[in-house]
Amino acid sequence: MKLGLIGKAIMNSSSPDLHVRLGQLTGIPATYDLFDANEQPIESLAAQVKKVSELGYRGVNVTYPWKETAVALATDPSEGAKMVGAANTLVFENGNIIAENTDFTGFISGFRATLGERKPGRVLLMGTGGVGKAVAFGLGKLGADEVILMDLDETKSHQLAQELAEHGFHASTITPAQLAASIPNCDGLVNCTPIGHEKSPGCPLPAELIEAHHWIFDAVYVPAVTEFISAAKAAGAAVMSGVSLFVFQGVDAFKLFCEDESKRAAADQQSATLFAHYRRELLKENDA
Repeated sequence: MKLGLIGKAIMNSSSPDLHVRLGQLTGIPATYDLFDANEQPIESLAAQVKKVSELGYRGVNVTYPWKETAVALATDPSEGAKMVGAANTLVFENGNIIAENTDFTGFISGFRATLGERKPGRVLLMGTGGVGKAVAFGLGKLGADEVILMDLDETKSHQLAQELAEHGFHASTITPAQLAASIPNCDGLVNCTPIGHEKSPGCPLPAELIEAHHWIFDAVYVPAVTEFISAAKAAGAAVMSGVSLFVFQGVDAFKLFCEDESKRAAADQQSATLFAHYRRELLKENDA
């Protein structure tokens, strides 16, 4: 099964390893190529998709800067891709292009796998970029009572609140100055900013404000244990790590690439194995 990733600055992506590993675990030999616009000329997403489709690729993942364009290319966009207005997975099927946003579906899957049937409640979401938007709609789909959005660019948070409302989800916005006052009244605290990444260390909110009644999600997964996650664990809060999203969005994409229903079920069953593997590997990198 020939797969790939189209984007910019993707040469250090872990996606090839994840998909080839999933292929090995499910008995589907898979290759996964990187099409990096910084390394090779890519005229447009449409041209590149046409090219790989004609070369026999089963599908591709798509990342910055073409996730929004990917939806427009699709003949069969999923509910999530249409809601979020972006897709990161394209599958070529009988001349059609199926599009999905597996950040959206992967967040939902990861939430359920980590937190079970817990209700999201009122959720503070920091960072309303691509992943933040997918997670916000995922929270809406999970039945969040309210998604409270905060972004340094208030235009973006207001726009996302409006889009969530148009789909029937309760959303509001706050400014950074209102953060500390809002946290005690929230059930969930979600970080979709780069803060906490090894290149942008720190905690996205005052650690002392995290309490045991909170659940938290950190989209950052390098390192596997961020300052936000460490503070949440110290406070006794429930934690969903970015490793979960990385694994589940990849599993969801791989399931779409599969043509055999039994192989899709097999991929699902490997989620826990993959999570343990990548968490272990990322922790090793953190200790190095």
